[in-house]
Amino acid sequence: MNRKNSWVTALILITFAAVGGGGLFGYMNFTQRGSLKSDLIIIIPKGSGIDFISRLLERKGAISQPILFKLTVLILRLEKVMRAGEFSIPKESSPRDILSILQSGKMVIRRFVAVEGLYTAEILGHLRRTDGLTGIVTETPKEGELLPETYHYNFGDNRNDLVRRMKVAMKNVSEELWLLREVGLPIKTPLEAIILASIVEKETGLVEERRRVASVFINRLRLGMRLQSDPTVIYGLTNGNRRLSRPLKRKDLKSLNPYNTYLNKGLPPGPIANPGRASIKAVLNPIESTDLYFVADGKGGHAFSTTLSEHNKNVKVLRKLEREKMQTR
Repeated sequence: MNRKNSWVTALILITFAAVGGGGLFGYMNFTQRGSLKSDLIIIIPKGSGIDFISRLLERKGAISQPILFKLTVLILRLEKVMRAGEFSIPKESSPRDILSILQSGKMVIRRFVAVEGLYTAEILGHLRRTDGLTGIVTETPKEGELLPETYHYNFGDNRNDLVRRMKVAMKNVSEELWLLREVGLPIKTPLEAIILASIVEKETGLVEERRRVASVFINRLRLGMRLQSDPTVIYGLTNGNRRLSRPLKRKDLKSLNPYNTYLNKGLPPGPIANPGRASIKAVLNPIESTDLYFVADGKGGHAFSTTLSEHNKNVKVLRKLEREKMQTR
């Protein structure tokens, strides 16, 4: 037992002795194993006094003697060091254990997961629906400004603070990876890297394909070819405010908007989603290839090719697979 615990124990004994003949009983009650049958998550609101906390703990089944708990806190003058927040109380915790937990400030860690490839509007929508956060989202980040990642937070944290953390994380990661980029890329700024990474993120969900998909677009940029990426067309149609509720049509490829990479050369004017670290890294360090085309292979991945004739063959294979699947339904 360290000095601090010895001191607290001594004070507790003195406290119970001062109460009278029930001192030993009180001390035993305060230190013996509690009656909680399972772990308990409890929220102590800001501004809660010891009366409220004692009653709450009793109501939740964490303590059986709220007056004893309250008296101990008051005599030891511990009320001001008890923290507000969300705490995890292990099963069978004694009142002394509970008091230590509420003093420690070690609150429950919650997680918010921003998934790679989501539109900014989608991430903010998830944030608004996330329990335990406070405040209305007033931050208006641009597309591609939020880094998809797992963010830890405590009950009562502010939503806008979390948005700002995501923005800072994207800035830091993009600048960090920019310094490690391959020499001679046709990408001039960290923003351009995020733009291309957002396209790669939307084109493939396979980790092992990202650098190869990136190489296709890098090769096309070097040759002055149009990127011809379907996700850019979709973004031009929806502005990232919704998912396209129908398959992309051939006429959509002729839609007049700056995001249509079938009509416009080079990169679109901005990101079409929020890419993750891996996709940003992929476009700044693509594999060496001569690939200029890719199409879905019908198995969850893509078939890559160097020439248009090879690409057209791969498209025919895909169409055949699609017809066969339709016939077996």
